[in-house]
Amino acid sequence: MTRLAAFVTGLLASAALGACAVTPPPATVPPSDPLRPLWHYTPPSGWMNDPNGMVKQGDTWQLFYQYYPQDTVWGPMHWGHATSTDLVRWTTRPVALAPGPEGYIFSGSAVIDRNDTAGFGKGALVAIYTIHDPVRAKAETRDHESQGLAYSLDGGMTFTKYAGNPVLPNPGGRQDFRDPSVFRDEARGQWVMALSVGDHAEFYASHDLKHWRFLSAFGAGVGAHGGVWECPNLFPIRDVQTGRDRWVLIQNLNPGGPQGGSGTQYFVGDWDGTRFTLDPEFAQRIAHDGPAWLDAGPDDYAGVTWNGAPDGRRVFMGWMSNWLYAQEVPTKRWRSAMTAPRDLTLSGIELRQTPSREIASLRGPRLPITLSGDGGRLPHGLLPSADIELTFATPPGSSFALELRNKEGERLVAGLDAQGWYIDRRNAGRSDFHDGFAAIHRAPRRRDTRVTKVRLLIDRTSIELFADDGATVMTEIFFPTSDFTEGSIVGRGGARLRDRAAWPLARNEDPIQ
Repeated sequence: MTRLAAFVTGLLASAALGACAVTPPPATVPPSDPLRPLWHYTPPSGWMNDPNGMVKQGDTWQLFYQYYPQDTVWGPMHWGHATSTDLVRWTTRPVALAPGPEGYIFSGSAVIDRNDTAGFGKGALVAIYTIHDPVRAKAETRDHESQGLAYSLDGGMTFTKYAGNPVLPNPGGRQDFRDPSVFRDEARGQWVMALSVGDHAEFYASHDLKHWRFLSAFGAGVGAHGGVWECPNLFPIRDVQTGRDRWVLIQNLNPGGPQGGSGTQYFVGDWDGTRFTLDPEFAQRIAHDGPAWLDAGPDDYAGVTWNGAPDGRRVFMGWMSNWLYAQEVPTKRWRSAMTAPRDLTLSGIELRQTPSREIASLRGPRLPITLSGDGGRLPHGLLPSADIELTFATPPGSSFALELRNKEGERLVAGLDAQGWYIDRRNAGRSDFHDGFAAIHRAPRRRDTRVTKVRLLIDRTSIELFADDGATVMTEIFFPTSDFTEGSIVGRGGARLRDRAAWPLARNEDPIQ
């Protein structure tokens, strides 16, 4: 299900588009909500999907997101807003952008205009987003998406929509023309926009954020094409092997992901100010092995990285769900969470992810994992939210697994076997809302070593697995009847637990303002 298809769900609500009164979030997040993650960001109420406008401004990490405050399914899109000084403790802010007569506020990005190139004010926070006209979409004019600007002079607390919108009109015949990802190309003195256009990405340049010229296109016939390309993100990143900068294009698509439904692929190459070209070795890799998936699990979509992260960091966050069932999951007052923040690194043509270092600030005291045979038992008080690091001796043919359990006998299993990495949520709680939800998902093992390390972030109703030096990542959500409070680790076929560390992770008390 694409967002274009989903717009029908909210069309009945669009009669009030001109005024679009916004229901403020509740004053507190109910602590008794049994399915709400303890530290991943969730909206206090309503519907959330794509992360948008992610930019570091001073000491503040800005997170905007697709939001419908008046229901828990997709509807007329707003930009919700949250801020953090450490990437893990978030404060929900008032709605940043609401629909108007021009249409819904679809996904986009944000930049800090330090030199006032747009004339909105030095240091203005400028949001670049897709204007989606639901009336023209219903009429199937195929020109209903264009790009607009809004600016803030108070750190994103309030925005003014640019009177000259759209700044990039639909040229006609572009059914899917959306999700502008803008960055400052300092080497060439220009702003660059990556835009998803059906089955490919297009690149545009501007000197003032208001007037854009077409540069080039990339992607038709390259990579995964099982659905519509959405939410691109082009950025430079240091190759740790060579010490030189290379370029990565993240490109989301729906459907056509690695586990069905939505997914996120990436490309490694070079940017010359006009064109993105694939690295020849990377081109050979995807021709031989298929698409390069950023996350091999089912529940990481629309992810992009923060503009302006310090010290050369490239910090990523995605929407922790899948369009196959996102509108049907059994939460009540809210729907969807964001993934954990992750730092991206590039080693040759391999993009790797590690949990951002700020997550360690949520850790409680380290708790011992008691050894038992070739595995171990998780300590009391570790779950339901934990950070677990395991190191196994893994001779050929061996396997190991981590199993989480609750009092109802439900269980979630994650591990490594002869077929590679896997997460099994077939018996992890409620799955009646979607036929394909109860499943075992697999990812190829990318390291054939005798010593295997894995890190797992568990947060009540989600698990994120990081393995193979961060080259293999899997994200899954699940909905147990009650919290998983017990767990064990089992080695088979000679696999033996050599080292382990585990910490409970604290609740994020969101002071909603």
